[in-house]
Amino acid sequence: MKKYVWAIGVPVFILAVISFSIRPGVPAQKSPAKPQGAADAEKCYQCHGPIKELRQMGKHANVACASCHSGLDRHLQSYSARPVTEKSWKACGQCHKDQYNSSMKVSYLRPARDEKSLPTGRSPNPLWEKLMMGHPFTKEHSAPRSHPWMLVDILLVDRAFGGRFQPREDWRYVNTKPDVSVWDIVVDKYPDIKEQKPILPQTGAGANPVCFQCKSQDQILDWAYMGDPVKGAKWSRTSPVLEFVKDLKHGANCYTCHDPHATKPRIVRDALIDALTTPNGDTLWHKDPKRTGFKVVAMGMRGFTRKIAILDKYDSRLLCGQCHVEYACNPGTDPKTGQPITYADRRTNHIPFKDVFALYDHYTNIVPFLDFRHPLTGALLWKGQHPDTEAFYASKHGRAGVSCDDCHLPKVRDKNGKVLYTSHYAVTPKVQLQTTCLRCHRGWTEEQARYAIESVKAHIKGKMRKAEFWLAALIDKIVEARKAGVNKDIIKNAQDQHLKAHILWEFWTAENSDGFHNPEMAKLSLTKSIDEAQKGIAMLDKAMNP
Repeated sequence: MKKYVWAIGVPVFILAVISFSIRPGVPAQKSPAKPQGAADAEKCYQCHGPIKELRQMGKHANVACASCHSGLDRHLQSYSARPVTEKSWKACGQCHKDQYNSSMKVSYLRPARDEKSLPTGRSPNPLWEKLMMGHPFTKEHSAPRSHPWMLVDILLVDRAFGGRFQPREDWRYVNTKPDVSVWDIVVDKYPDIKEQKPILPQTGAGANPVCFQCKSQDQILDWAYMGDPVKGAKWSRTSPVLEFVKDLKHGANCYTCHDPHATKPRIVRDALIDALTTPNGDTLWHKDPKRTGFKVVAMGMRGFTRKIAILDKYDSRLLCGQCHVEYACNPGTDPKTGQPITYADRRTNHIPFKDVFALYDHYTNIVPFLDFRHPLTGALLWKGQHPDTEAFYASKHGRAGVSCDDCHLPKVRDKNGKVLYTSHYAVTPKVQLQTTCLRCHRGWTEEQARYAIESVKAHIKGKMRKAEFWLAALIDKIVEARKAGVNKDIIKNAQDQHLKAHILWEFWTAENSDGFHNPEMAKLSLTKSIDEAQKGIAMLDKAMNP
């Protein structure tokens, strides 16, 4: 049998197909003592050829398969008896104790459910409610917490499951240790209601299987490439989300970024692999002359296609960019045709990997997809996810060679400066300024570093408030013009101005740094949003007062 590996090189985008044959009977490599009853790796390689190549790349080459898989002897007797793959953080934590322990730390700097719509938040009400009217994010728009909480938090947020899921121990859950199954913390309070719908007042039911591709990778072996609903794949874009989510237990698995066989950095997020391998692609990665290369490996052994991408080196813009990125993950509308886009369409699992200034053309022309219709203006609008990577990619820090992990996952060193391990305590650098900002800005104190951060954020949030004022004014003007019977073509042009202004603003409510990742881009984008809103207002004023 044959397997295929696609190689993508740097600096030129090259697609080469390499085939290799599995050769049964190759002498087994020397390895440590294996758990009793563990299958010999060579027997596994007879069917799992890509695994052999991956294992030979890195430090796990001599780790027994039974260290992470159980039921192997039964599987060898009957291939239909699938082995169990350990997916918890503890599986990796057995050996990588420091990384595991740091990843389970909880930051108490930010409340557990910190609404961005608070008066001091990134998108305070009442303008947030008006500008995003018609979208579930108006029900609860919360700031993120550390990685182990990702799955718990999305189950509990008011916009996702209609209030169905609640903490087992009320608000005491905020001090629960996160290194357990999500179902040890959360319970379905309405198991008899089988429909995904709002249950409690003022909640939404916007969760879907695609959005969980970032919250957990527990489903990795049962999800076909791009979430296509194909034979053999247990879950897909079209799966009932209530059934799908109850098959998940862990948030942000270690193997999302670290290949367990090759011990190399990797991408598992299918929509990012799709974006980076699109012929004649125009993503930020394609335009980067120093871009990191990778190999796409076909992993499907269960009758359907799965893919991962092994990076040539650690590049947090790609690793973090699997999730801290803008992506489409829900049904929408084709702005060219006006037709609905359902989960049968791959556009419901899509990553543009472009900055804020390219998104209008991308979503109206290249990959036509818009998320929702504003009920007051009738305009089709976009809902951003969390485009932190795209904001940071060409920032001043990014151009200087600073990576995401320098600020959010810094190296832990001994007293002599020797690196001991990489902290996996994913948190704002304000929590650990000595190992983040002050490693480069050596003349600063912690107080000065924090002051610089807050100064940037305050400046950008001020621009966001101004953009929101003018967006609200445009919304009011469109409502007024429609009531006045203004020509439909002029209304349509004003709705287009609404979309342009909205994208240039909303990008920064979805982005998680209040513009700190790229303050120059944030300021330019938000001031352009004001310009586009004012153009729409002027257009309608002229039509109503010729």
